[in-house]
Amino acid sequence: MKKYLQKKLNNEKGMTLIELLAVIVIIAIIAAIAIPAIGNIIENSRVGAAKSDALSAISAAELYLADNPTATTVLLADLEDGYIDDAGTLTGFTYTPAGAADASFAGASTVDGGIAITYAAGTTKADVSALPNNSETGDGDTISITGR
Repeated sequence: MKKYLQKKLNNEKGMTLIELLAVIVIIAIIAAIAIPAIGNIIENSRVGAAKSDALSAISAAELYLADNPTATTVLLADLEDGYIDDAGTLTGFTYTPAGAADASFAGASTVDGGIAITYAAGTTKADVSALPNNSETGDGDTISITGR
């Protein structure tokens, strides 16, 4: 019986403490790399959502002007009256039609991560579309888009 147990114990293989520590260190290194990357992805998606809200508001303003051709400016309150379901991140919006190519708007968006996007007077669709989805264009908390 003794020989049988010794034979069984000699055939047992398992992980040593060193191997377990090596696996834990590798997992920690991967986590240290992945966590900041995930944070940037979330911030980029929030800024992208704010851009999308601004572009949607511009399209809604163009629809509003098609229904109300005598209007000279379109405010966010006008759009919330049946032209957009939700303002999203927009906290202010003023659209000024000046012709198909020269139409511009001014406004602001507040993103959940504490980032504020300011659209200066004269901002166009092209200006909003050209904005990258990260806050590197501002000081980290504020992104300013200047019109033409």
